[in-house]
Amino acid sequence: QVQLVESGGGLVQAGGSLSLSCAASGRTFRRYAMGWFRQAPGKEREFVAAINWSDGSTYYADSVKGRFTVSRDNAKNTVYLQMNSLQPEDTAVYYCAANNFFSIRATEYDYWGQGTQVTVSS
Repeated sequence: QVQLVESGGGLVQAGGSLSLSCAASGRTFRRYAMGWFRQAPGKEREFVAAINWSDGSTYYADSVKGRFTVSRDNAKNTVYLQMNSLQPEDTAVYYCAANNFFSIRATEYDYWGQGTQVTVSS
């Protein structure tokens, strides 16, 4: 089992920044890929970014490339999502997820955090 707890959401003005954290625990989570997804009201959950825990390789959705950065801290067992130049269309509930192989498909992730709200005002 892998347990995930997100934190760091909030309200920010357009052009601002937020940093999300996802604290992971469990016996084998370092064998997993970690993904960030988001879901806006009335929309499907969409891929944002992912990182391989083992080698740190990353992948981003085109909509956030150049603005968001995903990283990990092995000592703290935590994955981060640094979000810069936020826009109103980034408003959503953000989730971290863990999967035993790298994927951008939400349906393929086995473990999910509870989600954290990010709201960007114009």
